[in-house]
Amino acid sequence: MNGDTLYTIGELARRTGLTVKTIRFYSDRGIVAPTDRSPAGYRRYDADAMARLDLVRTLRELGLDLPTIRKVVDRELSLREVAAAHAEALAVQIRVLSLRRAVLTAVAERGSTPEETELMHQLAQHSEDERRRLIDDFLEAVFGGLDATPASAGVMRSMTPELPIDPDAEQVQAWMELAELSRDPDFRTGVRRMAEDHATEQARGDTTGPRRDIAATVRDLVGPALATHTDPASPQADPIVAALMAHYARVLDHPDDIELRRRLAIRLENINDPRRDRYLQLLAVVNGWPPPESLAPLFDWSIEALSIRTQPTSSNTWE
Repeated sequence: MNGDTLYTIGELARRTGLTVKTIRFYSDRGIVAPTDRSPAGYRRYDADAMARLDLVRTLRELGLDLPTIRKVVDRELSLREVAAAHAEALAVQIRVLSLRRAVLTAVAERGSTPEETELMHQLAQHSEDERRRLIDDFLEAVFGGLDATPASAGVMRSMTPELPIDPDAEQVQAWMELAELSRDPDFRTGVRRMAEDHATEQARGDTTGPRRDIAATVRDLVGPALATHTDPASPQADPIVAALMAHYARVLDHPDDIELRRRLAIRLENINDPRRDRYLQLLAVVNGWPPPESLAPLFDWSIEALSIRTQPTSSNTWE
């Protein structure tokens, strides 16, 4: 045997950490054949056989089946091809397990009914095309028939979830809740009303300068008041409300009066729907965006300030 050291099956077992029974099993199936036999008929193996056994053990621990392993050690298949195919299969399994874990976690946290559990399971398993159809249906219900503008196109993009190919459990849970929310007819109606108001504001009034979204205007004007704890009923709030009304009057090309203040208060109440905030929070998780800033405290302040100043007995004379 060219002076090569040969090992009995027992010695090979001690050196590789495999059992004699396992080595005999691999040997009987031709995966690691003995190099030689002793005069008494006992199997003997060389260093190459030991290396093959180490490779077989590694591939088995990685989950490859024996027929595939035999083709690899016999060089009928390249290890690179096998590893790539197996990695892809594992990725699918991991994704399925992540989806199942997300559904079970959500069921445990929410105390879901069997019907809700079934719905969440279906939503979690949606294909990319099914997810796209669901969101397209939601966006069509919200924006369909409205004048298409660069601003409205940007709003639609900003409301579109894109679940990654390999989402984590948090993203899957967020997608399930977001999908449920987007199917809610009442939520669709509310968001549609916001979209219609936004389209009206974009189409009317002063068009000579950049059109400021009302939510952004509230953030800019009311943010400092909130930071300084200004009471919305105080005289110090008067100039802030006046600036907000001046903007809205210019947007709608409408006189600043009680009617317009009430209209703005209703507009802000619609935007201040907590489900809108929740949708944006879930959207950020699904898309991997930074958490959005909640404007609810700013809207609350503005609505209260406007309500006070639309009372018939109001003594404020800021207008």
